Amino acid sequence: MPLFTIKCRFSGRVLFEKDCESLKLCVEAAVEARANLTDANLTRANLTDANLAGANLAGANLTDAYLTDANLARANLAFANLAFANLAGANLTRANLTRANLT
Repeated sequence: MPLFTIKCRFSGRVLFEKDCESLKLCVEAAVEARANLTDANLTRANLTDANLAGANLAGANLTDAYLTDANLARANLAFANLAFANLAGANLTRANLTRANLT
């Protein structure tokens, strides 16, 4: 299985990594492990149907990400860049979208 790595978009520091079949599964594992994904670089990530409930994605770069039908309930997306992200059907119940870029 390939090693997937989630890095900080500013420093390139590794935030989480795991051997798994897809980036989606890696991100879900990070959320389940309560990893701090603040400032994560998830540009163009395919996170369709991902369970990201309660995730800490503050300041994350999710530009052009596919978040269709993703569960983002209670996720911290403050200051996240969601420009051009596909959020169709996403559950954003009680998500923190303070100053998030939703253009």
